[in-house]
Amino acid sequence: RTPLPQRHGNPDNAPVAASWSGFRLYCATGELTVSGLATALHALIRRDVRLVVRHSSDVAHPVMFFIIVVAVFPFGVGSDPALLSKIGPGIIWVGALLATLLSLDALFRSDFEDGTLEQMALSGHPLTVLVLGKVFVHWCVTGLPLLIATPLLGLFLGMETEAQLTLLAALALGTPTLSLIGSVGTALTIGIRRSGLLLTLLVLPLYVPVLIFGASVVLAADAGLPTAGHFYFLGAMMVLALALAPLATTAALKISLN
Repeated sequence: RTPLPQRHGNPDNAPVAASWSGFRLYCATGELTVSGLATALHALIRRDVRLVVRHSSDVAHPVMFFIIVVAVFPFGVGSDPALLSKIGPGIIWVGALLATLLSLDALFRSDFEDGTLEQMALSGHPLTVLVLGKVFVHWCVTGLPLLIATPLLGLFLGMETEAQLTLLAALALGTPTLSLIGSVGTALTIGIRRSGLLLTLLVLPLYVPVLIFGASVVLAADAGLPTAGHFYFLGAMMVLALALAPLATTAALKISLN
């Protein structure tokens, strides 16, 4: 086996070599078939999960940031229960959006620095599918914990049970879209050091429609208005992002690698 290439000699990436040997093996010798692609995708997801377990703080930071953002809002707007329950969905959505932004930079950064992205591009397997696998792991370690924490924060803001269920359904459709859109911005800025501000400027305008429809669906449910249109729009955005974002991310990664 050839040694793992190091771009910038980051010592934090040294343990990565042992954890992705299975993926590297399939990149080098795996058959370019559906079964070979499935095995490579499984090895990649398993490697990313191992890295998440080793660096559990990377999972805790977005969730803690999400909880802190939601918790400090009552100190600024007052403790009126009626007001908090009314603006609660918007507060939670803003917190989820900012927490997702906080975690985006780590989506491809370590893979870019230790050479994993280059081997993914040269593996012969569709890079689009491998990118989709990485985005799935990112949502599992970022979006899923936000969904788990949402009911507790909904109770903190005085939201009713029906409003909390509607908000959870909207977040289940919206947070994957946030991760998919964010992967495009991350791929575009992966070669730039300290690209957090640029990444925010690129991604935030694309997050606004998800934020608008995700927060307004709860308000519509509270007012007794139909919510099907909001959910259809959130679902359409997720399907559109699922179809186009991996392609755009793959093209951006290839540009960054070249």
